[in-house]
Amino acid sequence: MLASIPSPSFSVFEIGPLNIHVYGILMGIAVATAYVLTVRRYEKFGGDRATAESAGFWAIVIGFVGARFAFVLPRLGDYSDDWLGVFRIWEGGIALFGGLTFGTVAALFVVHRRHGDLLMFADSVAVALPAAQAIGRWGNYFNQELFGTPTSLPWGLEIDPENRPAAYPDAETFHPTFLYEMLWNIGLIVLLLWLERHRKLRRGTSIALYMILYSTARFLLELIRTDSPYRFWGLSRNGWYSLLVIGAGLALLWWIYRRRPAVAQTSPAVEIEAAEPTGEEPAVEAQSAAGAEMIVEGFDSEDGDTARRGNGEE
Repeated sequence: MLASIPSPSFSVFEIGPLNIHVYGILMGIAVATAYVLTVRRYEKFGGDRATAESAGFWAIVIGFVGARFAFVLPRLGDYSDDWLGVFRIWEGGIALFGGLTFGTVAALFVVHRRHGDLLMFADSVAVALPAAQAIGRWGNYFNQELFGTPTSLPWGLEIDPENRPAAYPDAETFHPTFLYEMLWNIGLIVLLLWLERHRKLRRGTSIALYMILYSTARFLLELIRTDSPYRFWGLSRNGWYSLLVIGAGLALLWWIYRRRPAVAQTSPAVEIEAAEPTGEEPAVEAQSAAGAEMIVEGFDSEDGDTARRGNGEE
């Protein structure tokens, strides 16, 4: 092997009597990043900051419950002799799509109860989610988990023998799917910010594009992932869920541009100008440069799923 990506030699370090998991630190940074960016974007778009803070808090709490539930459910047999292990989330084991689903329901419920704008909040999250995912995936790197099939490419990821899948005990390097997803998420952030700044987007467009584009990449990555407990018709459950989210995103995008938008329903990435009573749709002028500035400010100012040994996010 002429070139490869070495795996870290550690994933835990000690501070006095405490064992600190790098995965946990990265997960905390990822969650905090998503929270800060969501609140700032929602406020910048004209929403109430307190509404975003409350929705973000409950999305995190309920999202972690959903992520753990989605991870444990297909692996109940692993806990048959230790049911309390189901609740030891600090040992690792969360499922991204489970967390997103439960967290989304919780956040939208809070926004609705507080009379906030659902699509505006969703667009606020559209950049925050891939930012958090890009950070959290590095936890998978430190845990040597959630990689793909063996590869001889120069960016193949070295995996220690004890962490290799049973089907590939002699393979030394594997596809670094964590890296592929991280790079895709960064590209997605850049694309969304560019569109918000240079195009007249209707409200809800950013979240619909995130749903479609992230899930497309996730579906493709699931084809080479080796950690799925079972597959149905050749696809993992996350692969099927990705197709479902792609369909939902396409349906949302169709609905957004099918209906005739009221002035208050125009994308938060644009500023609405007074329209002449001509019977045509209100004119809008892009003003989301502030959105791009906000994401930069967010990073400047502040600023993963495996089984019981502490693996990360699916």
